[in-house]
Amino acid sequence: MSSGSPGVPGRGRLPAEVSRFIGREAELRAVDGLLEESRLVTVTGPGGVGKSRLALRAAAAAAAGHADGAWLAEVGAVQDPLLLGHAVLEALRLTDHTARPPLDVLVEQLADRRLLLVLDGCEHLVEACAELVDVLLRAVPGLKVLATSRQSLRVPGEHLVLLAPLSAEPAAPGTEAEAVALFADRAAAVLPDFRITAANRAEVSLLCRRLDGIPLAVELAAGRLRALSVEQITARLDDRFRVLTGGWRTAPPRHQTLRTTIGWSHELCSMQERLIWARLSVFAGGFDLDAAEYVCAGEGLEADEVLDLVDSLVDKSVLLRDGDPSAVRFRMLDTLREYGAQWLRAGGDEHRLLCRHRDWYLGVATWGEVEWFGPRQAETAERTRLAHANLRAALEFCLTEPGEEQLALVLAGTLWFYWVGSGHLGEGRHWLDRALALAPEPTGARAKALWVTGYMATLQGDLVRARPALEECRRQALDTGDDRALAYAVHRQGCAALIGDEPQRAAELFEEALWHYNTIGELNSNVLMAMFELGVAYLFLGDTERGDLWIDRVREICEEHGEQWAYAYGLYAMAYSKWAGGEIRLARAFARECVRLNHLFRDLLGIVLAMDVLALLETEGPDADLVEARVLQGAAHRLWQAVGTPFFGSRTFGGPHRECEQRARAGLTAQEFTDAFRLGTGLGLDAAVRRALGGELPGPPGAGGEGRSGPRPPARPSPVPAR
Repeated sequence: MSSGSPGVPGRGRLPAEVSRFIGREAELRAVDGLLEESRLVTVTGPGGVGKSRLALRAAAAAAAGHADGAWLAEVGAVQDPLLLGHAVLEALRLTDHTARPPLDVLVEQLADRRLLLVLDGCEHLVEACAELVDVLLRAVPGLKVLATSRQSLRVPGEHLVLLAPLSAEPAAPGTEAEAVALFADRAAAVLPDFRITAANRAEVSLLCRRLDGIPLAVELAAGRLRALSVEQITARLDDRFRVLTGGWRTAPPRHQTLRTTIGWSHELCSMQERLIWARLSVFAGGFDLDAAEYVCAGEGLEADEVLDLVDSLVDKSVLLRDGDPSAVRFRMLDTLREYGAQWLRAGGDEHRLLCRHRDWYLGVATWGEVEWFGPRQAETAERTRLAHANLRAALEFCLTEPGEEQLALVLAGTLWFYWVGSGHLGEGRHWLDRALALAPEPTGARAKALWVTGYMATLQGDLVRARPALEECRRQALDTGDDRALAYAVHRQGCAALIGDEPQRAAELFEEALWHYNTIGELNSNVLMAMFELGVAYLFLGDTERGDLWIDRVREICEEHGEQWAYAYGLYAMAYSKWAGGEIRLARAFARECVRLNHLFRDLLGIVLAMDVLALLETEGPDADLVEARVLQGAAHRLWQAVGTPFFGSRTFGGPHRECEQRARAGLTAQEFTDAFRLGTGLGLDAAVRRALGGELPGPPGAGGEGRSGPRPPARPSPVPAR
């Protein structure tokens, strides 16, 4: 028989808060809403993310709605599943001297109670906790359970709240990022005079980002201010598990250092889960299941096991799920990734996994280059953008691992479409310059890297670097009989001549390059760009008829193959041609469509060329708006700074800008002229594009798929001009 009674006071038993609760308003609302509608809510997330603190704050707010209050049962300290029921009885201040199972006692004594039970730290006893919760919820209609766990309980009726790390970026202008606010609060407890100021905000934000916004890590870092500055803590984060120790003595043992917090999760994993955790540490940023299966399979792990193991690590909050249902991706917090990498190195398997990672992303780049010429360009750009962090990691591996130099050239050169087409000229040159310096021997990979480097340097207006690289590529191609490299070298020499204000010489080189392309049967976006550039050269020479013939040829091939990137540049040429012919309405339509398409790819060069034409068009006709023209010039000026030398340093390409500037200066006061330009320079990319398009921002990359909205050139015969 039982003795005593629950004696549950109305307000329950929750510990008082001893430090300020920071942020988490949206998450608190989510938990509160779920507790209104359901009887089991589990807050999940990685170790140290603040699950317990959030649950206690939410329980305190919900306690008044339960006649018998809210109660905390700390499960984390219980190691034996058979003692779980006893621990819950003790937490609820229930006593029983019989030999009955504790679960039977709980059911009996809670039968007529209305309370909220917080089960904190369930992950290491997840099966026992799931059984206890399932039985209690079925038998005690007045009970609600709020659990915290690094993995779900998988009990019928369970609703999950995935708790992400705190953001290190402000939610709105003028506000403090939650991670930064937490650091400031905990730092002030160590150094009473500590404040976030203009002088230290950037460094604190960087530290919080490096710590993944994990509240435990942020608090441990703040505690280190007794002996280190913010800058010194950040500098030591390469060994974060040594730096981030020394938590509160009264904290649970698993929370006293970052290493033990993550080690707790590691101990809860099976051997196969630990193995794939270590192998997944080679990924930088996000990855999809296909990548994980290729990279991680082998040597004790079958490919068909990867799905279940990845799913299990998501459930245990080791992996985070990103993306929408049609494109699921995963990522691991840097802190968890570093822990896995230590195990990978200790197991002696790091080099093999890094090679497999390199091979996969070399495949991503190669396939992207192939698909760039076709209807899936926007999807290819987005897929490559998502792989960007891993491509960087693969490039770094190739550049630092002896014997990988040729693959570094291959990978950096193959990604030309991304460096050029998605606004990464500076980064592309960084990788190519490093690879070329390491591998001076005349190989096919070096030839491609040379013309890609010369191409990108030309687009940046850096002819001093472009011309020698292209000439070396041409010489090597002639020496080795590499007809493809020769075609590309001559083509890009034509580009250098075009922006060097030599349109006649440029036209001759483009004609020669197109002959080479035709001879070897090459047709892709580069060939289309040669046609476009030849058309532009003729337009600059005043030969509108021949220029329009080549531009129309570009249009035809683009529409036949669903190509959008080169088509967008063709639109720039169409806009220029129509402006020169006085057809302002068509010129504006073509220029706006050029901006829209290039924005899909984040191709800053294509955007800024068309934006300068749009600025000039604002000065035309009876509805001319000189202020708006000057605003667009200011916006274009800011974009040019991100591309390279404005107008490539070319007087020819800069012609529309100079004409617009002269008209605006003549029609505006000096103050209006200056203020409008300053307003434009203050616009970010999206705001500038929205302004150029008349207030409408294009959809995200990939929008529109194979279709293409916007103006079309008038139908007309488009013969291939003779060489």
